[in-house]
Amino acid sequence: MNREFIEKLENNPVIAAVKDDKGLEKALKTECEIIFILYGDICNISDIVERIKSAGKVAMVHMDLIAGLGSGKDVAVDYIKNTVKADGIITTKGSLIERANQLGMYTVLRYFVIDSMALVNIEKQDRHGIAQPDVIEILPGIVQPKIIKKINSISKVPVIAGGLISDREDVMNALNNGVLAVSSTNEAVWEL
Repeated sequence: MNREFIEKLENNPVIAAVKDDKGLEKALKTECEIIFILYGDICNISDIVERIKSAGKVAMVHMDLIAGLGSGKDVAVDYIKNTVKADGIITTKGSLIERANQLGMYTVLRYFVIDSMALVNIEKQDRHGIAQPDVIEILPGIVQPKIIKKINSISKVPVIAGGLISDREDVMNALNNGVLAVSSTNEAVWEL
């Protein structure tokens, strides 16, 4: 686990997640220190990351959402590290987490918590110790408090929540129930 990344999340529990250039412009003007990039392609991702890093913020690229990086291969992570110069990645693929860890990048492994099988997969991931991310992100982030507590009890790494976080109540509910941070594309949440 990358302690530096965890400290950044502890100090900045609201993460701006951007899905277009308009959102990026607004996120760059906020106090959010970490930005999740949920859009782009292999032609423009370097420029997006450069703008974020020039603003003194942490740039996390969602590998699964960048057009042209869909192969799920280690070389895509190498590209994000060496060419794009991102600080870290977000993905649903454990193999990409493993490669990013080897390269010293920050890592977020996303889980869609839609049924009990998601909990089994989180537990299996932790039990086998493969591709241990810095944090896991659960979606949707407005899951019931008892589910957040259950995930915290089975996860060896801190948990963040994203998806459908739309107001102060959602943020406080997640944080008060053990989530380290929340990510949101909702610009109003960035200002909390």
